[in-house]
Amino acid sequence: MNPTHFLSVAAHYLFRNRTAWQKEAVPDFILRVSRNPVNYWAEFGLDIPLCVVLTFEGLRRHDIHSIEVFLTILLGLFIFSYLEYAVHRWLFHGSVEIIVQGHRAHHNNPQGYDALPFFLPSLVILGLTGVFILLMPASYAFLLSGVMAFGYVTYGLSHFTIHHTHFRQPLARRWAASHLIHHYHPESNFGVTTPLWDILLGTRYVIPDHNRI
Repeated sequence: MNPTHFLSVAAHYLFRNRTAWQKEAVPDFILRVSRNPVNYWAEFGLDIPLCVVLTFEGLRRHDIHSIEVFLTILLGLFIFSYLEYAVHRWLFHGSVEIIVQGHRAHHNNPQGYDALPFFLPSLVILGLTGVFILLMPASYAFLLSGVMAFGYVTYGLSHFTIHHTHFRQPLARRWAASHLIHHYHPESNFGVTTPLWDILLGTRYVIPDHNRI
């Protein structure tokens, strides 16, 4: 076969099938990666050092005072708690099929190791850091991002603990039950670390009152 003709046929075949490959091979690869235990723990391996570095960068500067540190920490935790709720409700239970499919795997196997690709949360945090630097002094930006990274790490560890631990302490059992209810009532209880936004936005699960007329 003429080499030029062969390359032309190959290019035509690849171009014709590129859309199908993008629709099938790439999503399948992402889903396989997201279900791998190595990916699950590698995410912590990136996020924890990033949290430490960002927080240290914010605190080591001399242009931020104690009360401002405290308020920045509160703001970071507040923002993250909303992002945790919003991503879970409108993205994981949204309309983007590959994301919904990945989260559905967790609902089908709550003790599995389903997670976002390990590098993605760190990239998002770094992107937010860049935005914050444009809006405020660098010390506040780094500290705010570090606190949000801490929130994400806490979320990840909390989520793992809830699904792999049998709590005996009543308060801990009640906290864990709040998320476990979500697996039976996926339209409720989107918050994992806190029920705050479920309460504020009306998605907190309420036991039906069968005696009500």
